[in-house]
Amino acid sequence: MYERRVKYAIDWFTVIIYLILVICGWISIYGASHTFEQTELFNFDYRSSKQLVWIAGAMIIGVITMLIDYRFYEQISYLFYGLMIIALLATPLLAHDIKGSMSWIVIGPVSIQPAEIAKVATALAIARFMNSYGYRVNSLRDLIIPAIMLLVPMFIIMVPQKETGSALVFASLILMFYREGMTPVILLLGVAAVIFFVITIAFAEATLPLGTGTWGITACMIMLMIICFIYVYHWLKLPRFAFILAGINTAIAAIALTVNIWLNVNMQYVSIAIVLFDAIYTALLGIAHNKRDTIWIAVFAIAAIIYCLSASILISKLKPHQRNRIMVTLGVIEDRAGQGYNVNQAKIAIGSGGLWGKGLGSGTQTKLKYVPEQDTDFIFCTVGEEHGFVGTTFVLLLYLTLLIKLIIMSERQKDNFSRIYGYCVTCILFFHLAVNVGMVIGLVPVIGIPLPFFSYGGSSLWAFTLLLFIFLRLDAARLDRL
Repeated sequence: MYERRVKYAIDWFTVIIYLILVICGWISIYGASHTFEQTELFNFDYRSSKQLVWIAGAMIIGVITMLIDYRFYEQISYLFYGLMIIALLATPLLAHDIKGSMSWIVIGPVSIQPAEIAKVATALAIARFMNSYGYRVNSLRDLIIPAIMLLVPMFIIMVPQKETGSALVFASLILMFYREGMTPVILLLGVAAVIFFVITIAFAEATLPLGTGTWGITACMIMLMIICFIYVYHWLKLPRFAFILAGINTAIAAIALTVNIWLNVNMQYVSIAIVLFDAIYTALLGIAHNKRDTIWIAVFAIAAIIYCLSASILISKLKPHQRNRIMVTLGVIEDRAGQGYNVNQAKIAIGSGGLWGKGLGSGTQTKLKYVPEQDTDFIFCTVGEEHGFVGTTFVLLLYLTLLIKLIIMSERQKDNFSRIYGYCVTCILFFHLAVNVGMVIGLVPVIGIPLPFFSYGGSSLWAFTLLLFIFLRLDAARLDRL
């Protein structure tokens, strides 16, 4: 009797948070789309009224999802994934060009984005594969198939559909791989790649005070020198050789600066030469002390040099609007009337809200339509303007509570499939939240992804609801899965 009762034990706390977020989202959509002429609350000519239809549909999806046997989701996962890959491939052939994206299929008055549902299918398929008998993440080879399952929809959405934002969401599942045993080196390499790229591009035009060259690549090279020093000092536990390395680096830099008195010396190239020396020195030192894996620090340093030198080429390959958005975010260029317009207006809207906000439907930035996409991608600025610091804090705390709760729920699962899927849900929601809020306040480039349960639209709301409630169903049956 106990197991049968627990089998249907829904986590109502999570459901309540979901409902509060959906209600707050509808209120924000109403405030964003409300005009002086809009006097009827249930006039379906307005987006806030249309959102009620999507919300009602989401409630039905949630109920049906909870009524289906939990075993169904694992059994159907591969078929679901395959059908969604077919749907993604067919989308560019059927879609209309909407702001350069070919990811929306228009059926009468309704627009559907298969990429949103593909996130659910991919999470289920990867969870099932990683739940296979005897599967363990012991090396990078064990992640080849899950990585391919991840990259296939990501590539289709990014290239044929030209929807970069939705494609990047799939990359968030790397955090789940880390939880399941992937070496943290991969995460560290990813973080290093982002840091080096930002520094190289942001300071590409900042000239050095002494000698010729720029701070962009030079600063990255200094970071690599520090990494080599720490590696020798801490990991190899050879402090004497670490200080010898630091002394040689200092001597080379001093000689270059001295020569610069008579001849122009490009300190950027000098710093690259020093890092190359450090890489060789560290590798030979490790080999001499029977630590042959030290060769990887040399490979990392050389790869980082090539990567930094290629950063400008990589960014030049982006589309003009994507490149300009990155430049605006990094502060390289100022384009408040162009690519920086949305973010600038969003900041004004959030700042004008003050502590308590201007009140529902009273935001001037929102009311006068200064912020584009104010009820979809930029809906968070509506929260800031109309409900102020208190309102935005409340919303962020709701999301934080939900994410923490999902992590706790994932850890209490009795089988790998439910735990892995739970972490997929958490990663996807976290990425959407971090990037959406980050782009609204100017911390990340504008890539156009919705705020979960808040932004206007049926595809995203239904997809997030399905994503969450499948996990709630699995969690409700966790004791039955022993």
